[in-house]
Amino acid sequence: MLWGSSGRKVTRLSGRYRSAVLQHLAQDPVASVLAAVHVDSLGLGSSRMLGIVERGELQNTVWYGANMVPVGTNHADRLLYADFALNRPRECSSIVGNADEVLDLWEMLRDYWSADEVEVRASQPSLVAGELKVQADPSVRPARIEDAPIVAPAAVAMFTEEVGYDPTAYGPGYLSRVYELCRMGHSLIRTGIGPDGNERVEFKADIGALYNGVAQIQGVWTAPDLRGTGIATGAMAAVVEHVRTNIAPTVSLYVNSYNHAALKVYDRVGFHQVGEFATVLL
Repeated sequence: MLWGSSGRKVTRLSGRYRSAVLQHLAQDPVASVLAAVHVDSLGLGSSRMLGIVERGELQNTVWYGANMVPVGTNHADRLLYADFALNRPRECSSIVGNADEVLDLWEMLRDYWSADEVEVRASQPSLVAGELKVQADPSVRPARIEDAPIVAPAAVAMFTEEVGYDPTAYGPGYLSRVYELCRMGHSLIRTGIGPDGNERVEFKADIGALYNGVAQIQGVWTAPDLRGTGIATGAMAAVVEHVRTNIAPTVSLYVNSYNHAALKVYDRVGFHQVGEFATVLL
């Protein structure tokens, strides 16, 4: 142990803890949705849902897979989760969740995991849609599998802008996810004719996480030549309207605090802040 032992320990949560995990995550379903989407994997192989259990009661959790997502942890227990992670090969490519938990956990891990390419996004307002303030764009619709060939370039452009590298350079996983979202109807798009005369995606937004009545919108993107024209406002209103009507009553997202243009769009649509996330990209 790097910081000594308190007598508490990190446990890999098996299927018998599923009810306790669901009850814990339901205390803040918006903040916990990124972890909650993995609850159904409990008990399947080596569990990636970690928890502190004291006298038979689950205290808090951390999902530890491709993302590390702390939920409801305190400083003392974050030390234990950090120890757990540092005593094994690193599995995650990011740490994401409530800002105070993520940034404190990162302070414990940074001397061991830090590298030149690490990016810390310390302030990401967590927003939930309220009453819509603008009319929904009727041309926004769920993508179908046959739309995937034109959705894919938009998705790759969004990811490259947001993260800084082309995800297709690392194998087929990203494009497989794009096709899956189209197949599920979980990518919402507006299409039009581009400057080259071909059909293209002008706007897209994905239902990136969905659990317990909460849909978290991810991958929001507008074609660069259409930015500033106002199409994103009506399109986002349409996303909210569609999701509420057909998929989940609560529509959430989080956005970098420095993305002032996006924050203005979400404010015009009717989103309000309910918390603050942070993300560490490793």
